Amino acid sequence: MAKRLFAGITLALCLLAQGIAMAAQEAKQPTWAELSFEQKQVLAPVSGEWDKMPAIQRKRLLGVVKRFPKMKPVEQQRIQTRLRDWSNLTPEERALARKQYKKLKALPPEKRQEVRKKWLEYQQLPEEKKAQLKKAAPAIAVPQPAPEAPKTAQEPATSRVLTTPEQRPGADAARPAAN
Repeated sequence: MAKRLFAGITLALCLLAQGIAMAAQEAKQPTWAELSFEQKQVLAPVSGEWDKMPAIQRKRLLGVVKRFPKMKPVEQQRIQTRLRDWSNLTPEERALARKQYKKLKALPPEKRQEVRKKWLEYQQLPEEKKAQLKKAAPAIAVPQPAPEAPKTAQEPATSRVLTTPEQRPGADAARPAAN
């Protein structure tokens, strides 16, 4: 009886150790130097930050790289553009993008479809109109330097916050905010 119990515990520990070893190996993702030439070509826009990325993000990007050769040229170009755009964002802009993505994913399907429709309408606009909308509706807070001392006790030093179209009086709420 004791031998069976000991054998069972030993087997369980071996399986647990194997699982931990596999998880640790899966969590470790290659450094930039360890990537193949083809992987580096696809991931070139994020080369400077690859080694600083979390393992899960590297793993996802390596999954994209695996599918990349089978993609149509238009899809490949879209991936390259998105990687380049993402690498040009500041950490604050990335955090805002992640927050907005989570917010969008939390919407009910009907609302998401409505947002998608508005986005498609926006994409059909001429570039001049898009530029006007971007200037009129920035979506991030822009801190302003505080004055040395308030003029009066009723005028505290504050930072200016650029609001979204929904918060602006008389603004077109259907217009997507520029990111």
